[in-house]
Amino acid sequence: MKLLSFDIEISNIFELGENEDLEKYAPFDISVAATAVHDGEELIWYSKNDEGLPALNLTQERAHALLEYLDEMQKKGFMVCAWNGLGFDLKWIGYQAGDMALAARIALKSFDPMFQFFNQAGFPVGLGKVAAGMGISQEKLMDGADAPKQWLAGKHQEVMDYCLGDCQMTNLIVRAIQEKRKVQWVTAKGTISSKPMPRLKPVEEVIQDSGPDQSWMDTPLLKTKFYEWVQEATETKKEVIETKEMDDDLRLF
Repeated sequence: MKLLSFDIEISNIFELGENEDLEKYAPFDISVAATAVHDGEELIWYSKNDEGLPALNLTQERAHALLEYLDEMQKKGFMVCAWNGLGFDLKWIGYQAGDMALAARIALKSFDPMFQFFNQAGFPVGLGKVAAGMGISQEKLMDGADAPKQWLAGKHQEVMDYCLGDCQMTNLIVRAIQEKRKVQWVTAKGTISSKPMPRLKPVEEVIQDSGPDQSWMDTPLLKTKFYEWVQEATETKKEVIETKEMDDDLRLF
C-alpha cells in the first residue's frame, strides 16, 4: 500500500508544565502543515498574508483544502498516517477547517502507530524516541514546543523543514514497523524496549480493540481521550442528517 504521512505545527505559544495536559491550552491554531508521500510528492501547507509572506495561521479555506487532499489520497488507496494524528493533528485540522465531520471520517480510516502503541502499552511514546529505537538515522530538527516561537519570529523555512522532516520520519518508522513487525523505542532510562506489532491497523479497528492494561498506573491516560472528538463529530453529523431527512419528509405533506 502506498504511504503518505502528515504533520501540523500550531502557532499558539504557552509553557507546558511537567505532566500538564496539553488540552488545557486548546483550542489550537495551525501555522503550517506538511504532507509527504514516501519516495514521492512532498507538500507544505500554509497561508500568505497581505504582504505575500507566511501568515500566522492557516486560513479556513487552506485547512479545508488539506482535509480534502487527505480524503482524496485515502480514496486513491494511500495509507494515510500521522504520529498521534487521531488525538491531535486531525482534530485541529478539522477545527481550523470548520469541518470536524470530514476530519473524523478521515481519522477513522487513517493509521496512527502511536495510538496503536498506546492501546498495547497503556502510555504514549514520542516520535523521536521511536525513530532512535528503530535505528532510523534521521533526527527531529527542532523541539515541538519551539516551533510556534520560531514561526512567530519569522523563521518560517526552519519550521517548514521541521514539519516536513517529521512526516519523513513517520514514513520511515511505518516502513520499519512493517518490516520488523514490532515497535522499538528508547526508554527514559536510555535502554531500548519493544512491543510486538504484527500489522498496522486503521484507527477504527484499534478503537474497537480491547483497551490497554493500566492497572499498574496511578493516573492512567484514558483511551477515549484520543477519539472522543470523533464520536462527537460523528453524532453531530448524524443529527444533522436526521434533521434534514425529517424536514424533507415534512415538505411532502
